[in-house]
Amino acid sequence: MTSTPAQAARTGGRVLVDQLRIHGTERIFCVPGESFLDVLDALHDQPAIDLVVCKHEGAAANMAEADGKLTGRPGICFVTRGPGATHGSIGVHIAQQDSTPMILFVGQIAREHKGREAFQEVDYAAVFGSMAKWAAEIDDPARIPEMVARAFQVATSGRPGPVVLALPEDVLDGLVECADAAPYRPVAAAARAEDAEALATALRAAQRPLVIAGGANWTEQATSDFAAFVTAWDLPVACAFRRQDVIDNRDPHYVGHLSLGVNPKLAERVKTADLIVAVGTRLGDIATDGYTMLQVPVPTQKLVHIHADSAELGRVYQAALPIHAGVAPAAAMLAALPAPAVLPWKDWTAGARADHEAFVAPPKPHAELAGVDMIAAMSHLSQVLPEDAVVTNGAGNYAVWLHRFYAYKQSRTQLAPTCGAMGYGLPAAIAAKLRHPEKTVVCLAGDGCFLMYPQEIATAAAHGVNLVVIVVNNGMYGTIRMHQERRYPGRQSGTTIVNPDFVAMATSCGAWAERVERTEDFAAAFERARQAGKPAVLELVTDPLQITPAMRVSDLPQ
Repeated sequence: MTSTPAQAARTGGRVLVDQLRIHGTERIFCVPGESFLDVLDALHDQPAIDLVVCKHEGAAANMAEADGKLTGRPGICFVTRGPGATHGSIGVHIAQQDSTPMILFVGQIAREHKGREAFQEVDYAAVFGSMAKWAAEIDDPARIPEMVARAFQVATSGRPGPVVLALPEDVLDGLVECADAAPYRPVAAAARAEDAEALATALRAAQRPLVIAGGANWTEQATSDFAAFVTAWDLPVACAFRRQDVIDNRDPHYVGHLSLGVNPKLAERVKTADLIVAVGTRLGDIATDGYTMLQVPVPTQKLVHIHADSAELGRVYQAALPIHAGVAPAAAMLAALPAPAVLPWKDWTAGARADHEAFVAPPKPHAELAGVDMIAAMSHLSQVLPEDAVVTNGAGNYAVWLHRFYAYKQSRTQLAPTCGAMGYGLPAAIAAKLRHPEKTVVCLAGDGCFLMYPQEIATAAAHGVNLVVIVVNNGMYGTIRMHQERRYPGRQSGTTIVNPDFVAMATSCGAWAERVERTEDFAAAFERARQAGKPAVLELVTDPLQITPAMRVSDLPQ
């Protein structure tokens, strides 16, 4: 497709909005600022673009990042200069580490004032240069189509990630005659025929193979192809940190997650495998337990590493077989590999699955457990939520219960930050419900995590986003308290949270809310929340001494 002819003079803001429509933008998350008033004015005449006005730039950026995860297209966020940009930077960092396509547009001071430390002036290329795939400033309104097209291309091609574009005020309000760009087309590398042959040879020679799946942009077709591959080859599959929705967790080939709270038996299997096939994942420090499960730089296990970014291949681990391929073409290649009639690792796979099933079987709660039993609550969610329900969370020990006892059934139903950012769950849930209003969306958040962006309940109410938020209230920053007790036993400092009345807070923001203090009351309360007809918040009072599903503070060395 060729670009359109030059049009009549338009403001830079209108040119920008026209490019967003050309590239398929349907929704923008923002906190308004005077630095991009011309964009807001142009959006007034674009009802096809849904403008979601948030209460905090960090939440807006998180929503855009989550939208990018769900669609595979860039999530779009607009923030104002200076404080707005630095608030929104958390979303850029999440998008970088989670490999999510996202574009952050930032208002900027007028070009004539640059370099004087003018009001809210920031050098965005310098600030975001190490965090984004590309960070730049548009200094000529005629170049808006060119640079926006490049932003979409960069954000979606290869390993997806964030782009930051700064928009000087006088670029946006100036009149310009310029041609529009054509819609972008993302590109992905595909495996070569010799790569597929070498992988098949490596599999046939293995006795204890293990697949580790992760990374971004697992479409429905990619997950279907991947499932066909592991079924045909009868391979055990472990999912990388917060990528559990790559495969149906009920599938007999799924053997657990390589996350915080990993099954020790799964960790041992990674170490004793003779072949690791890593698909899509970077094999980061969480998935490898601080780079200890696989030896650096050359693993003792034979490593086949398939990744969308050639720069990741050999960055930490030297694979015996590096394959440069995006997730979708890689999965298609794997599905096409003919499996031999005899596979020697049947017992190995069955044993790994048995270990997983034993690990996720709900144990009897501790005799001294107070408040709501999180094991029972997460097991209930796993049983009653629809298969396509989207579950979100931020950071904190509360997520260990979710990752262990909730079974993800479909792709793109897990929204969680691999970078460990607190506060992510609620904004992500709002983005998910806006994207899929027909689906059940549940956010799980610790009390500290929820208090990062609790005001976004008002955003949910304003947009008719009927999600359910479960606030796990143990009155402390649980992860930090756990580390604190390990290093400085009995010397609690800075980890207590004096919480507000969550029910009153949520109600004041337009939500339905209820406090749950007993395990036996959770199921009925959750159903009331689902049927509330408005955003719903359930506060679960939990035991502060229960640090993880298997550990209490009293269990830690004193």
